[in-house]
Formats: sequence, structure tokens, C-alpha cells
Amino acid sequence: QVQLVESGGGLVQAGGSLRLSCAASGSTFSAYDFGWYRQAPGKQRELVAAIGGDSNINYVDSVRGRFTISRDNAKNMVYLQMNSLKAEDTALYYCNAVRWVVYDRREYWGQGTQVTVSS
Repeated sequence: QVQLVESGGGLVQAGGSLRLSCAASGSTFSAYDFGWYRQAPGKQRELVAAIGGDSNINYVDSVRGRFTISRDNAKNMVYLQMNSLKAEDTALYYCNAVRWVVYDRREYWGQGTQVTVSS
């Protein structure tokens, strides 16, 4: 069982920066793949950035070059540094953790943190 708690959201002007943090409980942190998802009103939830247990990283095209995902296995933390924010980045951001145990896929979500970018 993993519990995820996001923090760091807020209101920022376009062009500004925010750093989201995801604190994860549990002793098998390094075995999980983590992702940051976002959901804007009336839109589907989308994967923004992902970092694997092997530190392989992927970004959605709309944030590549502006956002940076990272993890600290010693602190059980995942981060999303968001720079050059745009109004279209406004959404509820969720932390996600996934791990395969043999054929059992285990997935966990945080409660979300709101990011609002004013233009």
C-alpha cells in the first residue's frame, strides 16, 4: 500500500514557475514508476510527465522543455518543476504510482493539487 500526498500548487502568473512535490509512504518507493497527471475542467486526465524506477523519463509534447520531473529515492519524493507556465497549464495535478508484482498491477493516486495560471 502506498499513500501519495501532493503539495506545491497555487496561483501564478503566466511565465512564472511552480514546483510540485509528491510525498510517498511505504518502503518500496524505488520499485515504483511515478507520473504526474493533470485534469482541466471538462477535459480528460492526461499524463504530463513520467519517471520510471530506472529513472527513464517521458514528457507530453506540450510541456517538454518547460517541465522537469525528478525523484529522490532516499526521501521518497517525486517532484515536478514547472517553468514558463501558460494559462493552458491550469489544472488539478495528480501524483500517480504504479508497480507490477508478478502479474498484479498496483496503482495509487494522490488527492491532487490545484495549479492556476493567470494570463
